[in-house]
Amino acid sequence: MSTRTLVYALVLVAPLTSALPPVSRGQEAASHPKARNIAEIKFEPVPGMPTCAPGAVLSGDPSKGASIIVGKLPVGCLVPWHYHTPNEQLMIISGVARLDVKDGEPVILRAGGFALMPSHHVHQFRCTTACSLFVHSDAAYDIRYVDAEGKEIPADDALNVVQKTKPKPAKAR
Repeated sequence: MSTRTLVYALVLVAPLTSALPPVSRGQEAASHPKARNIAEIKFEPVPGMPTCAPGAVLSGDPSKGASIIVGKLPVGCLVPWHYHTPNEQLMIISGVARLDVKDGEPVILRAGGFALMPSHHVHQFRCTTACSLFVHSDAAYDIRYVDAEGKEIPADDALNVVQKTKPKPAKAR
C-alpha cells in the first residue's frame, strides 16, 4: 500500500475504537503526527465483536468520540446483522469482503473499496478472503446486534450463532 493510499484511508476511517481495551487505544495527543505500518500493529480481540475480528485503535478513543480502528480478519469471518449509533465509514485495505445492507443489494468490496453506513443502518459484513480494513466512527463507537426481524438482541446471542455457524474450509482440489 502506498503512503498516499494509507493517508487517504486514515482520513476516511476514524472512530471504531471505543470497544477496544484501554491498552490498545491510541492515547497520543492529536497535535503529534503519527505513522505506523500494518506489520507493526498488535491486533487484539475487540469486546462485543466476533473473535475472528481482532483490531487496534489507530486514533481517538472509541468510548468517548471519533476514532479510527484497523482490523485484520480471516476468510469467512462474519460480523452478523447489526447497526451503530454513530455513522460508520469502512475502507478495505486488502482482500475481498461482502457487505449486506438491510433493504439493499449486497456489495462486494475489494482493496480500496469504501462503504458508509449511516447511523442506525442495519448491515452485516463477511470477509470472503482474508481482509484488512479501516473503520472510522464519527462519535463514540458501539455495535448493536439484531435478529432476522430487526429487533435488538444481546451481543452474546448474536456471537454464539456466529460461533456455531463458522464456514467450513474449502476442500483442496
